[in-house]
Amino acid sequence: MLRSQKVAFECHLRCQEKLHISKGVISIHEDHFNFPYGTTDIMCSLPSGCETPSHVAVTSTNTKHEDLDKTDEGFLEVKNQKEVTDSFPYNFTVCFSTMYNFTNILQLVQSLEMLQLLGVNRVVIYKTNCSVDTQRVLDYYTNKGLVEVIPWSLSNYLNVSRRAFHHQFPADLHYFGQISALNDFLYRYMYKSRYVALHDPDELILPQKVDSWLELLPLLEKKLGADKCYVFQNNWFPSEFMLLPPTPQTLPPQDQWQNISGMNFLAHLYREPVLSQNYKTIVNPRAVFSTTVHGVLSSKKGCASVDRNVARMYHVKSRGPPQHKPEQMIYDGRILSFSDRLIPAVSNQLRQTGLLPADNTM
Repeated sequence: MLRSQKVAFECHLRCQEKLHISKGVISIHEDHFNFPYGTTDIMCSLPSGCETPSHVAVTSTNTKHEDLDKTDEGFLEVKNQKEVTDSFPYNFTVCFSTMYNFTNILQLVQSLEMLQLLGVNRVVIYKTNCSVDTQRVLDYYTNKGLVEVIPWSLSNYLNVSRRAFHHQFPADLHYFGQISALNDFLYRYMYKSRYVALHDPDELILPQKVDSWLELLPLLEKKLGADKCYVFQNNWFPSEFMLLPPTPQTLPPQDQWQNISGMNFLAHLYREPVLSQNYKTIVNPRAVFSTTVHGVLSSKKGCASVDRNVARMYHVKSRGPPQHKPEQMIYDGRILSFSDRLIPAVSNQLRQTGLLPADNTM
């Protein structure tokens, strides 16, 4: 909502075909990056006789609502009413938010295949728009059951920014409504997934001593405590910097991807010295109340930083003009240990989508 706006809300709660009205309490998320609009929670108290409402509508107190009890328009189903503590459909679910003007096909397919190697069995993508070939990839993975695409159309209603901060790209709302998408995802999958990860297609959280999140999370829970927000340090791998691995390391052949649009995780193996404090998280969604881009805003047990020698995040993207001299860049070839499985998996999926010719056997 508009942060400067002074407005009072009412909640219209349906219980057994009766309409109850209660006061709506406003809570604007503190992370709004100085944009005029911010992600907002409106909390509805449950009146006596309406402890388990089936539907809810929220209106300003100035709105005429004589017909609200006669129509379903404006009402949302109330979900997540039954607490689930075990037996989830998914073990790990990742949220990509938000996808706009997207053409980075190779990195998307690499990311989806790498996540499966790590143990992820669901990826939720909040999509504003993308290229035709990207949509082909999304349709393919949706039909496989790995991906759920959620149309994200806030840009039809607000002037959304394409950058993280208001001074970088003045608009109504931060970065295509990313924070709203992340919080929508948190509650959408709260009782569907044991853990959720909140990061982007150009980011990978890679364990350093084990080969999957299935092995990693029990280690983190034992060392740092259960139900924490696990924080993974960001490491920048600028796409502008390409250098062969030091001997005796060799790069596996990847010529078959040269005509595929997008960046290649396996071609960028040198990171910048770690200076920033950016990070992304894996959490138990039932232990978090509200989240943001880097971390959580409110949770039961807070966050714990993961030792970079246990796991860290690999972020491959354009960084613009070089910020470091070549001799300052640090080789990190951890992803190459997955290449024997990753390369054929990526090539196979590109063939399945028709983006690689069927007779390409590499």
